[in-house]
Amino acid sequence: MPLGDDGNAWKKKTSDIKEMYDFKEVLGTGAFSEVMLAEEKRTQRLVAIKCIPKKALEGKENSIENEIAVLHKIKHANIVTLEDIFESKSHLYLVMQLVSGGELFDRIVEKGFYTEKDASKLIRQILDAVKYLHDMGIVHRDLKPENLLYYSMEEDSKIMISDFGLSKIEGSGSVMSTACGTPGYVAPEVLAQKPYSKAVDCWSIGVIAYILLCGYPPFYDENDAKLFEQILKAEYEFDSPYWDDISDSAKDFIVHLMEKDPRKRYTCEQALQHPWIAGDTALDKNIHESVSAQIKKNFAKSKWKQAFNATAVVRHMRRLQLGTSQEGPSQNTPTSPCHGDLLVPEGEEDGGPLCDSSCSKTADGSEEHDGLLNCTYRCHPASRV
Repeated sequence: MPLGDDGNAWKKKTSDIKEMYDFKEVLGTGAFSEVMLAEEKRTQRLVAIKCIPKKALEGKENSIENEIAVLHKIKHANIVTLEDIFESKSHLYLVMQLVSGGELFDRIVEKGFYTEKDASKLIRQILDAVKYLHDMGIVHRDLKPENLLYYSMEEDSKIMISDFGLSKIEGSGSVMSTACGTPGYVAPEVLAQKPYSKAVDCWSIGVIAYILLCGYPPFYDENDAKLFEQILKAEYEFDSPYWDDISDSAKDFIVHLMEKDPRKRYTCEQALQHPWIAGDTALDKNIHESVSAQIKKNFAKSKWKQAFNATAVVRHMRRLQLGTSQEGPSQNTPTSPCHGDLLVPEGEEDGGPLCDSSCSKTADGSEEHDGLLNCTYRCHPASRV
C-alpha cells in the first residue's frame, strides 16, 4: 500500500507538523532520519519525534506500514510508547514518549553505591518487557545498553527499552550495524548467518547482565576476526579479580542466557524464575568502584550515528527545572529536518570537534568528568590491566 493512501486509521494527515509541535533541538540522527525534541503546543508536553523522509522509504512501503502498525500496539511500562503517527506529503512523523532520566551507564557511574541487587532489578525489568514482546511474536534484535534509558531523574526510576523497532524500519538490524560496527551483543547464530529466533534477545540480555556486573564486555579483541571467533564459540570468562566478589548465582544466570545452543538457552520466562531474579541470591555488596571504573575504561563515548541522545533530554529537563528554558528560535536551535535542511549532532554546528574514542574532553570542551553526561557510549575493546 502506498504511504499516501488513507487505509490506516492510526495514521493522521498533516500539511505542517509544526502547527502542532514546537521543535526544540535534535536528539539524534539515524541512517536517513532525525529524532527531534518537541513540545506539543496544545498541552505543552515534551515528546520525541522521529522524522522520516518518504523518499528514503521507496520500495519498502508495505513492510514499513506493517512495522509501524505493530509498534503502535505495543503498550508496556518498560517500553517507550509510539504515541502517534503523522504523515505529510514528504515525511512520516513518529511521535514517541519522551524519557528524561538519561542513559543506563551514566546513572551507574554517577551512583555512589551499586550492587548485584541493583543489577538484578534492572535485568528483571528488561526480561519482563522482552517477554511481553516475545509473547506478541516480536523479536527485538538490537538489545544493548545504549537502548536502555531511565524514565525519569528519580532515584528509583524504572528503566525503558527505547527506540524499539525503529532499527528495523531503518534497515539497521543487520549484524554489522551496532553502534561501534562490532557485533558485541549479537548471538552466535546470527553471526553464523543461521536462522534465528526469540533466543537472540535472551543472549543479548545475558551480555548486558555480564556488563552490569563487571563494567566490561564478555567479548573483546582488537581484531574483528578474532572477536567473531570468540562469539561464535561462546568463549568468555569470569575474570579474576573483577568477578571474585560476584555471586555464583549471578554467574549461573549469565551462563544460562549466554548459552551457545539457542535450543538450550534460557527463555525470558525461565530467566525470570531464576533465583538471582526471583529469589534473594543477588548480593548487597557495593561493587560500584570496580564496575564504574571499568565502564569508563572500556566504553568509549561517541556521538557518531547515535539514534537518540538521552543526555540532550536530561540537559533540557534540567534547564526547565532551573527556569532558564525560554526557547524561542535562537542560533543554537536546529532547523527542522522535516524541511530539508541537514542537521548535525550537537557540537558540530560551530565546527567544533566531536568526541573521538579517547574522549578526554567533550564536544563543548569541558573536562572528562562531564564527558559522561555529554556523549553516548560505543563498545571499545581495551586492556583491563
